[in-house]
Amino acid sequence: MTSQLNVDTIVDKAGSGGSNIKIANTSVTVAEGGSGTTTTVQGLCKGFMKYVGADDITNSSFNVASTTDTGTGKYHMNTTNAMGSYNTTTILVSSSKNTHNSCIETSSTSSSKFGIGISNDSGSYADNNDGCVAILGDLA
Repeated sequence: MTSQLNVDTIVDKAGSGGSNIKIANTSVTVAEGGSGTTTTVQGLCKGFMKYVGADDITNSSFNVASTTDTGTGKYHMNTTNAMGSYNTTTILVSSSKNTHNSCIETSSTSSSKFGIGISNDSGSYADNNDGCVAILGDLA
């Protein structure tokens, strides 16, 4: 027999409204229509940052310790918590008011350091004015 818990709100013992809920790596999220499912932990973003220029992390970041400018249009993003492997997918979405930059290279140089290359309209490496990076994969 399976168990089911039906509540409106979960709060901590002090009643402050906060809670710490732990779920297993095998926990599944069911789509609204019930037809699709995904593993919850694997489907979460494991790190992100919004940056302006080479080394300036602005607005917000998560699991990013620092960035390093390694050359024109090339950066390393160093994570606070390492990923489980080098095979982590990195996704870059960049934008600029004056040019159309895009990601032309992502690479994992270690489980906690990721290389990002950004191009301009002609396909050359170029520093861009702003951008966003997200890391997907398994934490170590």
